[in-house]
This record gives sequence, C-alpha cells and structure tokens, in this order.
Amino acid sequence: MAKDSSFDVVSEVNMQEVVNAVNQTKKEISQRYDFKGSKTTVDLESDTIKIVTEDDFRLNNVADILKTRLITRKVAIRNLQYGKVEDAAGGMVRQIVTIRQGLSAEIAKAIVKDIKSSKRKVQASIQGDSVRVSGKNKDDLQAVIALLKENDYDIELQFSNYR
Repeated sequence: MAKDSSFDVVSEVNMQEVVNAVNQTKKEISQRYDFKGSKTTVDLESDTIKIVTEDDFRLNNVADILKTRLITRKVAIRNLQYGKVEDAAGGMVRQIVTIRQGLSAEIAKAIVKDIKSSKRKVQASIQGDSVRVSGKNKDDLQAVIALLKENDYDIELQFSNYR
C-alpha cells in the first residue's frame, strides 16, 4: 500500500521580522527632517501596530515607511489590515494596523471548496487555522499548490509540513 503524501496550507507572519520593521520605522521617524518635533509614535502590541501622529499627511508617511520596512524584511503586507483613521486626544490621529495570522473559517472553507472542485484525487480537511491536503500522487499535490497560488484569498498563503 502506498503511503499518502500531505502538506499544510497556512498563513503565518514572522513576528520577529515585524518587531524589527517597527523598530526601523521608529528610528527613521526620529531621523527624518519632516518629523522633527512631531509627537509621532509607532507601537507594536501583540498582533496590532498602533500609529499615532498629528495629521493625516504624517500618518500616510508613517504607513508608507512601515510598508517599506516590512517588504524589505519579506513580511507579507497582504496580512495587514488597516483600520480607519480615528481622532485621538490632543488633536492627534490614530490608526490601528492588525496583523492577520492563520486562516479564518471562511477562507479555509473556500480553499477546501476550490480543492474539491478541481477534481484532483486529494483530500482536504480543515485543522484549526490551517488546511491539510493529502493524496497518494505527489503530482496532484503540486497541482493543488499551483491552483491555490493562482486564486486570490486576500491573504498570503504558505505551504508547509510536506510529507
């Protein structure tokens, strides 16, 4: 009997790289001339980044700096969800950036549905915040990976735990 091969479809963000990107953003803000004397702060709290500054223009600049630093560190910016700009105390503005990790139930169901509709001889099952895909033929598994890379799930997918 042939042994089944499998892999997991996950969506993970390397939080150490996020910490490094936030620290680089803080350093660049402290050194830039257009932020001289401003009360701009960028704080990382578990899975959210809070940006507080004086006006929308500076807020957009900080968001651009943060995106650039995250891209440089190979963090998927598709996993970032930008909240709406809110008024904060003292005439400041605030924006919360949420870091999405793991597959939500809706995305996992959509992945399983797409795999089953591809008519490949593989099985897909939702396991927590990941999807396990298994099958006898490794070529079918590679075709499923190609299929998932083509589709847009509004989140960055990684494939791990190959067996």
